[in-house]
Amino acid sequence: MTERTVQPYDTALFISRDHKRFLIRLVPGEALHTHRGIIQHDACIGGQWGREMRTHLNYPFLLLDPSTSDLVQDIKRVTQIIFPKDIGYILMRLNIQPGVTVLEAGSGSGGLTLALAQHAMPGGRVVSYEVRPDMQNLVRKNLDRAGVLDRVELKLKDIAEGFDETGVDSVFLDVPEPSFYLGQAVAALRSGGYFGTLVPTTNQISRILDRISAYPFGLIEVEELMLRGYKTVAQRLRPLDRMIGHTGYLLFARKFERAIIEEEPRDRRSKTVDTESAEVALDDASSDAPELNDAEA
Repeated sequence: MTERTVQPYDTALFISRDHKRFLIRLVPGEALHTHRGIIQHDACIGGQWGREMRTHLNYPFLLLDPSTSDLVQDIKRVTQIIFPKDIGYILMRLNIQPGVTVLEAGSGSGGLTLALAQHAMPGGRVVSYEVRPDMQNLVRKNLDRAGVLDRVELKLKDIAEGFDETGVDSVFLDVPEPSFYLGQAVAALRSGGYFGTLVPTTNQISRILDRISAYPFGLIEVEELMLRGYKTVAQRLRPLDRMIGHTGYLLFARKFERAIIEEEPRDRRSKTVDTESAEVALDDASSDAPELNDAEA
């Protein structure tokens, strides 16, 4: 298999020996100015990824094609972003793959938008709704810097008025109070479509659970993901001194016809265990058993 070479306008990640990172678009005729010297973009274009590039001061940098995680963590932000550990799981739970249509609201700083754009292509459609013009401008710049702006349709609209699209595959809400917009999500989704949201507090999750029963959603799950890094030194392998203790609570569901989710299959109901009755029966059985004296025990 032929290795992919660096192309004009590719997004590139430069990492220095002292771990400084620079994420840029490679534009012919331009240059990267660093604390250790200058690297000409033209010197990078046409070569192989993963090679060493030296500045005019002869300081080495590693030239890499960035991962989705690199792109997300490097975006300019004015609000908290969804972390890569959550984004990866969201992509799987919403079944994001080439060809799907997915709606996102709001755009935030564009971290999840970027990942959706990468995974829904080719052939997919990503529509990101935002109510604040300043945030949408930031997202536009971040997506352009990452080279995926042409894959996303940005809409400046309050989703309280409803989504413009119907029959979409997935909807993800990254808004302060997702429980207010469950009806809008239902109206946009196809039957069997995927719904997801992330919130920072348990009382927000509780409000969603209180209201979601009024809508045709099923297979509802609430989850939280934990990630802990380790020191990469073989002689003293142990957890890092610092970790991110909490990012957010995730809720996922599927849209179904009301008739399907209101009644469980008969064989499932017959196998359901009444935990309280089982505990009472166990207590009764224990009370009927003969007591053992110390010698018999």
